[in-house]
Amino acid sequence: MTTDTAPTADTTLDELLEIDPATAGLLFREARTVNVFADEPVPDEKIQAAYDLVRWGPTAMNTVPLRLLVVREPAARARLVEHMADGNKTKTLSAPLTIVAAADPSFHEHLPVLAPHMKGARERFAAGSEEMRVGMARTSALIQVGYLIIGLRAAGLHVGPMTGFDADGVDSEFFDENGWRSLVVLNVGMPASEGASHPRQARLRFDEVSLTV
Repeated sequence: MTTDTAPTADTTLDELLEIDPATAGLLFREARTVNVFADEPVPDEKIQAAYDLVRWGPTAMNTVPLRLLVVREPAARARLVEHMADGNKTKTLSAPLTIVAAADPSFHEHLPVLAPHMKGARERFAAGSEEMRVGMARTSALIQVGYLIIGLRAAGLHVGPMTGFDADGVDSEFFDENGWRSLVVLNVGMPASEGASHPRQARLRFDEVSLTV
């Protein structure tokens, strides 16, 4: 195994990137999953700026099914924490802001605006199976969650993504009326001065994860 344990850059490969080393560090190499956040507010404008980047990332048929529940109020946070896994409760209670990233199986209702060239697409999806729409929404929304993490980092924020929660419970608690399906919960803010992240673990190299045919 030749896994990398530190985010050191390959100078030769870096020369092939179209972004500078500082940006590469901000978005990828130096960015960390944060578990403990500083007591600093997260402005709405930062989240909006991040999404303004994220919305341009590609999705299947330009369906853009990602939906965001921004959790700020203590009462709403307490409701959310009830559905988090035990190991994620404390960090979610103390985070300055939490986002529930969800998929919208009713994405087809927006297709006349998002894909006007596909005449009748909304009606065809509406007549199709809900299972198909749920699966399609989930796949593209999960891709968008990856964009969202990078977009939040681009806005100078740090993220602690979590999948340890009762998704059905969250959906019943928050999305009973709109039908969204929760995917990932992200705590967002600035890292605490101590204990914000676990020690960095190894990453696989390109030759360990790829086949060329």
